[in-house]
Amino acid sequence: MTTNTATRTATRGVFYVHSAPSALCPHVEWAVGGVLGAPVNLDWTPQPAQSGSYRAELSWTGTAGTAAAVASALRGWNHLRFEITEEPTPSTEGSRYSFTPELGVFHAVTGLHGDILIPEDRLKAAVVKSALGEVTLLEEIDKLLGKPWDDELETFRHAGDGAPVRWLHQVV
Repeated sequence: MTTNTATRTATRGVFYVHSAPSALCPHVEWAVGGVLGAPVNLDWTPQPAQSGSYRAELSWTGTAGTAAAVASALRGWNHLRFEITEEPTPSTEGSRYSFTPELGVFHAVTGLHGDILIPEDRLKAAVVKSALGEVTLLEEIDKLLGKPWDDELETFRHAGDGAPVRWLHQVV
């Protein structure tokens, strides 16, 4: 029997809930706890950038692929804005996922220093779209770098400056 060592490789990351209505907060905890294999109790604080919403942060440790699993569990939830990062390991690249109700999920592969790594085929496709006049090259590169998501989330990020960060270790 063979096993995929990448799925057993330990990594860590940070989960940011930028805005969630109060009724959704316990459901977010339940979904993330289900992925991590341990109960999650986030410290929810009011989100000044959006009245009636709350924000929270959670530092986590787990196996490679945990960020993808959390993003999959939460994608499509209306009224939720979040980001989750996963650090690279010796056998896996890092990841960054961002989600907004308006834009959906953005995923980027990240390198050792957090830089976004854009695959060659995606760059070639951007050049082709630009050459065909469908979009400008700058617009396509901005999408590949997640700029529309960054632009939408920036207000929510700054509203959370100074918020506490907690560590949670995945049950393995």
